[in-house]
Amino acid sequence: MRSRRSVLAVPGSSPRFLEKAQTLAVDEVFLDLEDSVAALAKDEARKNVVTALREGDWTGKTRVVRVNDLSTQWTYRDVIEVVEGAGDKLDCLILPKVQDSTEVVWLDTLLTQIEKTMGLRVGRIGIEAQIENARGLVNVDAIAGASRRLEALVFGPADFMASVNMRTMVVGEQPPGYTEGDAYHYILMRLLMAARMHDLQVIDGPYLQIRDVEGFKRVARRAAALGFDGKWVLHPSQVEAANEVFSPSQQDYDHAELILEAYEYYTTVEKRGAVMLGDEMIDEASRKMALVVAAKGRAAGLSRTKTFSPES
Repeated sequence: MRSRRSVLAVPGSSPRFLEKAQTLAVDEVFLDLEDSVAALAKDEARKNVVTALREGDWTGKTRVVRVNDLSTQWTYRDVIEVVEGAGDKLDCLILPKVQDSTEVVWLDTLLTQIEKTMGLRVGRIGIEAQIENARGLVNVDAIAGASRRLEALVFGPADFMASVNMRTMVVGEQPPGYTEGDAYHYILMRLLMAARMHDLQVIDGPYLQIRDVEGFKRVARRAAALGFDGKWVLHPSQVEAANEVFSPSQQDYDHAELILEAYEYYTTVEKRGAVMLGDEMIDEASRKMALVVAAKGRAAGLSRTKTFSPES
């Protein structure tokens, strides 16, 4: 899986922002043709995005474009112009406001037709499905299983909050009057379960108070604690925070690698299934949990500071 700790939103209508994004230490950049681009600027934004993909230096970043949603007149031209113009430089498309599985199937079919026409490898371009309203959440299991191209589900909090009449104007914060628990817990867990059922990643949406880095971290930690893989960032000040929150600590990463190495040794050399690592019993379940943490640490570029040695 690709690392998606930090997913930077960049308006396709701004060449300056498209250039700046190339310098930031984010895992994924999505060049936006949807909400951040005015209706009269859509055509020009497509051209900007194709140029940025073809001529920009996106080394080390997953390259994504968010097209307009299927209720608009722009979606099919977004897909055709971007993929025909820069499909070999593109990793994924984000389809926003997905409400049922047929929308993902539509995008999969169109991508296949373009890939065949342009001589691109069929199936290489992935899809991220953004869930932004009640209907999309209710249908999320079917959406998550709609295409082999799907790589991630993405939570779109602002539109979702509006769709359910949530009584707050601050995206990601608890609505006034909700004094116990977390108003977003069910939504996040629902997305997480659907994603993991189909081996997809799951990404939390943006935190709009871009100068409140501590607020961003607090909301990001909530998603990270549940098991989310990353979060959208809207400003350079949020990038480091996202990468930190969605990476394991050095201690946890070292511990995970020790578990994997110890379990491999004891099960193959000594042929034991459950053993002790220090004061901790480890078994197959321990190995599975360690694999998750180790994979995230490796993707984050962490290096081991401890090595395993069998007890004498």
